[in-house]
Amino acid sequence: MNASAEGVAAVIFDLDGVLVDSEQVWDEVRERFVRERGGQWREDAQREMMGMSSIEWSRYMSEQLGVPLAPERVSSEVAERVAERYRRELPLLPGAVEAVRRMAERWPLGLASSSNRPIIDLVLELAGIADRFAVTISSEEVGCGKPAPDVYLQAAERLGVDPSLAVAIEDSTNGLLAARAAGLGVVAIPNRAFPPAEHALEAADVVLGSLDDLTPAAIETAVAAA
Repeated sequence: MNASAEGVAAVIFDLDGVLVDSEQVWDEVRERFVRERGGQWREDAQREMMGMSSIEWSRYMSEQLGVPLAPERVSSEVAERVAERYRRELPLLPGAVEAVRRMAERWPLGLASSSNRPIIDLVLELAGIADRFAVTISSEEVGCGKPAPDVYLQAAERLGVDPSLAVAIEDSTNGLLAARAAGLGVVAIPNRAFPPAEHALEAADVVLGSLDDLTPAAIETAVAAA
């Protein structure tokens, strides 16, 4: 199917680093958790875990960082700590709510996130934008986390659109590679704290400086170039 001829059918947002400035929160929570539980934190651990599903990163913390707990317990306890932080103060990125509402006026929206399902639901509820998303998928609900394409393919399938007619909004190396592998148009809004690798940024069709720059024209450019 020719994307440029058919036009845009849906927009699929990432969550962490795109709508919420969450990478530092996850980093702090995981590091403290590892140290409290007697594991060995590594400086590259957060970057290693970016894009992993909860199943994958909890196993990584258990097996690679030496947390002496079953991965399922690691996942649930870390997610609850993150949820507590969000309930106190949700770190929405500037322009996040407005960007979601702007896109929802034109297209059906999906969300394809590496966060745990309860975290996804909590963020969208606290931000007041849950009703703007037709579909939300956690990578813990599919086979593999990012950079595998699974979460984006599932989101497109549930939206009922060909992946080539959907556009992903991403910030990280693994997210950009996942969206590209799934065949979506790709808009990059690079994470400033954890900037994507150059080869991943080159996979994007459009690179923007902020969510304020996310316009219908940018979306249409991305799907036409895909």
